[in-house]
Amino acid sequence: MKPSMMDSLLGLLRIRVKRGVNLAVRDLNSSDPYVVVKMGKQKLKTRVIYNDVNPEWNEDLTLSVTDPSLKVLLTVYDHDTFTKDDKMGDAEFEIKPYINALTMHLQDLPCGTIVTTVQPSRDNCLAEGSRIIWSGGKLVQEIVLRLKHVECGEVEVQLQWIDLPGSKGL
Repeated sequence: MKPSMMDSLLGLLRIRVKRGVNLAVRDLNSSDPYVVVKMGKQKLKTRVIYNDVNPEWNEDLTLSVTDPSLKVLLTVYDHDTFTKDDKMGDAEFEIKPYINALTMHLQDLPCGTIVTTVQPSRDNCLAEGSRIIWSGGKLVQEIVLRLKHVECGEVEVQLQWIDLPGSKGL
């Protein structure tokens, strides 16, 4: 029997791209930002928010996870109508700390309980400590990413796990 994707699939990672803060200006006096999220061969993007360097996307992008050691690369672009879209910075983050917290199989914690905190370092793009918390009956990770290769800008995201029936699971 041929192995199916479900045999290697651990589950789904829902990345809520919440908002951008103080993004770089790439047009006359503003930008038209959107976010591209990549992990392995998967690539997803948010909608464009026009004329805003502090956009609120609040958009969910869902990735299939087969290898928890893969990093997630987030890139912000400025949408241009007649020319190539301008890059407005990028950041990458690891999902391993979040996956490790999930494998503790915690249950029934008080809402808001901080399970662990990932500290900013030279090896990550965290703008501040990233908390993995128990919220609404599940673990979520709040992340503020400082964009690299650009003069300014941060992007806030939230990670949430979705178990899939029939998948390998964690």
